[in-house]
Amino acid sequence: MTVANFRNCFVAGASRGVGFEVVKGLRQQGCRVMALLRTDDARSQLAALGADVYIGDALDPDVMKAAVQCFGDESFVVVTTLGGKGFTRDEPRADYLGNRNLIDAVKALPCERFILVSSIGVRESAVALPEQVLETLRPALLAKAKAEEHLMASGLPFTIVRPGGLLSEPATGNGIVVTDERVAGSITRADVADLVIRCLRSPDAVNQVLSAVDRDRLRSEQPIEAAILAL
Repeated sequence: MTVANFRNCFVAGASRGVGFEVVKGLRQQGCRVMALLRTDDARSQLAALGADVYIGDALDPDVMKAAVQCFGDESFVVVTTLGGKGFTRDEPRADYLGNRNLIDAVKALPCERFILVSSIGVRESAVALPEQVLETLRPALLAKAKAEEHLMASGLPFTIVRPGGLLSEPATGNGIVVTDERVAGSITRADVADLVIRCLRSPDAVNQVLSAVDRDRLRSEQPIEAAILAL
C-alpha cells in the first residue's frame, strides 16, 4: 500500500465538525474508517455513513492502545481533530494529552501518515493573529503546540494542518494550504476536511506544517502564491 491509495483510516474526534466531515469524505471514497468517539451520541450518524465506531476516552493511554489495533496487521493512516476541555473543570485538555496518547499508541504500528488538525496561532504561526485573540485562545494554543511538538519528535510521517477561523457553512471549494505561517483567515469545516484528505494522498504534504484558509477569506500582508502547496 502507498499512502496515495490507503484503505484504512483511524479518525479521532469524529463526532462533529472537521472530524465528522473527514469521515464523510473518506467513506465517499470507499475507505474503511474507524471513528473514535468519547460517547455514543454520534454513533448512529457515523454508522449511517458506513464507519465503524470505537467508544473510548482518548485521555486514557490504555484505551488508545486498544483502539488502534482495529486494523490488525494492515497499514493505516490517522487523522485527529482531538481538542477541547474535559467534562469537568479539573480534567486536562485533549488537545495535548489525547493526541499524545494517540501518537504514542501508533508509533510501533504500520501507520503510513499521521495528520494532526491544529490551529493557526500555534507556535510560529502566532504572528498571524492579534495579541488579544492569542490571549483568549492561549490555553488551547499552548496545548496544541505541545501536541505538534510531540508528533514532530515521534518519527511518524506527519502533516500538521492549521485551519484559520472555522465556519459552519457549505464548502466553497476554495480551500488552500500554505507554508507561510503569517497567513490568517477563515475556512469552512467541510473545506478543511477536503484539504486533510488531499494531504493524506499527497507525498508533497509529508512532514509539512501547513496553514489552511479559504482563498477568498484570507489575510496576508505578503503575496502568498509561492507559499501555496498544490495537492
